[in-house]
Amino acid sequence: MSSTFRCILCALVLSPLFAGCGKGEPVVKIGFVVPLTGDQAAHGMDMQRGAELALEQAQAKGPVLPGFKLELATLDDARNPAQAVSAAKRLAADGDVLAVVGHLNSSCTKPASAIYHEARLLHVNPVSSNPQISRQGFDTFFRICPTDDLQGPAGAHFAIQRLGAHRIFVLDDMTTYGRGLANEFLKAAQSTGAEILGHEGITQGEKDFTPVLTKIKGLNPDLIYFAGMFPEAALLLKQRFKLNLSARFLGGDGLFEPALIDLAGPGAAEGMYLTTLGGDIRQVPTAQEFVKAFEAKYGHLGAYSSYAYEGTNIALEAIRQAGRKDRQAVLTAMKQMKQYPGILGVHTFDAKGDTSIRTIGIYTVHSGKFEFVE
Repeated sequence: MSSTFRCILCALVLSPLFAGCGKGEPVVKIGFVVPLTGDQAAHGMDMQRGAELALEQAQAKGPVLPGFKLELATLDDARNPAQAVSAAKRLAADGDVLAVVGHLNSSCTKPASAIYHEARLLHVNPVSSNPQISRQGFDTFFRICPTDDLQGPAGAHFAIQRLGAHRIFVLDDMTTYGRGLANEFLKAAQSTGAEILGHEGITQGEKDFTPVLTKIKGLNPDLIYFAGMFPEAALLLKQRFKLNLSARFLGGDGLFEPALIDLAGPGAAEGMYLTTLGGDIRQVPTAQEFVKAFEAKYGHLGAYSSYAYEGTNIALEAIRQAGRKDRQAVLTAMKQMKQYPGILGVHTFDAKGDTSIRTIGIYTVHSGKFEFVE
């Protein structure tokens, strides 16, 4: 083998190794944390698509921060608070992360928010609606959805005034979200004179609700109110149907997922109602381009896709306004942001970080599909 050939061969073998040693393009990241595994992954994946679309559109318009590549650092919290805290610590320790969008569940958001606050990391939350999260005094926290002290009373008003329900049994899944929403519903329902026949908790992941439903049937309520998530709601609806329990069924926004209808069966889900964070996105004039772009790319529009998209765009705007790779500068820019014109409407954030947008919607299941009521 000639010395020239040996040199060429050596160069070919070693070049990939040295190529990996060079310094790549500088990067800034937006952390994104939702459940991507487990029984609530459908919500999480729809949210991830909304965030990805926001980044894709932002990059198409040019660099958000000149000289830096933009990335979405996506982590899975599996709706588990301990895993959410672990993910938050990973993002806080990564100096390239300038903001975080997440989480889905209030029980995950509340402990994770303390990690972001300690790291002085902007935290934009799409849909965790428990009011107590923004009352912790964390100036890093900004929420773009209405809270459950609005959603609970809206549900109670609809149940009593529109559905004529006066004998009500309340169930919740004993999470931060579920118990908080149930309590807000209860306060409002009792203040309007409704009779609360009982209030019990179930456990996420539980499969047999026949005993509690049998007990409820014996009390002959007009309505069952459930504050929780769609996997358990689907089983409650299915087992309620088998027991011929005639009471109407109303729940919160955690039920707003087409998989609920599939899991329960169209017959069991038919006629149930739920409240949502915001109205029908398809009827919001400022959201039409988003809906068109999302459905062209992904097809199905998830219940929370628009909120993840909105939250990511708000974080991007804070980074853009900061103009440099600096967490404190991004946080300062966020605090100075006034009347952000989003697809959901114009956001102004109060001293707690909560949005000025306070709309609650009502949906029902009609002919096997979710149908907007009001």
